[in-house]
Amino acid sequence: MYRDNTKVIKIGDRIIGGGNPVLIQSMTNTKTEDVNATVDQILKLEAAGCEIIRCTVPNEEAAKAISEIKKRIHIPLVADIHFDYKMAILAMENGADKIRINPGNIGGEDKLLEVVKVAKEKNIPIRVGVNSGSLEKELVEKYGGVTAEGIVESALDKVNMIEKAGYDNIVVSIKSSDVMMCVKAHELLAPKCKYPLHVGITESGTVKSGNIKSSIGLGIILSQGIGDTIRVSLTGDPVEEIISAKLILRTLKLREGGIEVVSCPTCGRTNIDLIGLASEVEKLVSGYNLNIKVAVMGCVVNGPGEAKEADIGIAGGRGEGLLIKKGEIIKKVPEKDLLSTLKHELDNWGA
Repeated sequence: MYRDNTKVIKIGDRIIGGGNPVLIQSMTNTKTEDVNATVDQILKLEAAGCEIIRCTVPNEEAAKAISEIKKRIHIPLVADIHFDYKMAILAMENGADKIRINPGNIGGEDKLLEVVKVAKEKNIPIRVGVNSGSLEKELVEKYGGVTAEGIVESALDKVNMIEKAGYDNIVVSIKSSDVMMCVKAHELLAPKCKYPLHVGITESGTVKSGNIKSSIGLGIILSQGIGDTIRVSLTGDPVEEIISAKLILRTLKLREGGIEVVSCPTCGRTNIDLIGLASEVEKLVSGYNLNIKVAVMGCVVNGPGEAKEADIGIAGGRGEGLLIKKGEIIKKVPEKDLLSTLKHELDNWGA
């Protein structure tokens, strides 16, 4: 399904493109120059499953901080640059594994050539980023507004600028907060672009609305074999982005590993705090790297039947609950022991 003919790009010790697995990316929201805060956040993101991290580099202090940050993290670091070509060069000199720029706002063609020269010397990939919110005036006029066609033309024009400078170690990113425009733009760009694509719905919103928009947009795009890295952009704790991205990839069967939790909706038969129990189970299973499905059911009447497709499940009743494996009741336990019983089973899974 994947565009396995895309150029293979190496970002630090990670490889994307050419049919390689889709990698999960996020971005820090700390001041990059605050090394301790930035490292602390990256380490939390790593633990959650982040595979590439991007940090903003708005000034010289932030660019120089990359060197120290890199010593203390374990995933590739992308420097996010706007307007000042000197920050791109300084970030690369301090160890950035990739830089993200918009060639149209980096200071002119001569400045872009200087950035490309350093990237070429160090073999550092350049991510060309184009957002619908900053589409060039002439393209807005040409297409009668901000359109998918305009976004694609802008991106290909920026790619061409770097190619003309004699460099093709490129990743492309086109984003919009308009989900269907973003989908259409990727559908138009994919057959015209030989480079790996970083996919995301920009400015998607809070954890609730952002997850819905990102899931729809990324789901449609990725299901067509488009995309090599993804970011779920959320207004909130970046760790939430990783949790959502992993679930999107697992739901699309693009990634295995990690426990999938399924739970029934509440109904009049529910005699336990199913919402609270399901939330506790989700927290519990996040610490296990098991490729299994766990069911959380609200009643002992239909629990075993509803949980039959899960590897293991629990179903609550009035003051008691059932432990279920593949639809078969294993034992009955007090309601207060449901979570600890499940934990014991997971701790000893495969033993």
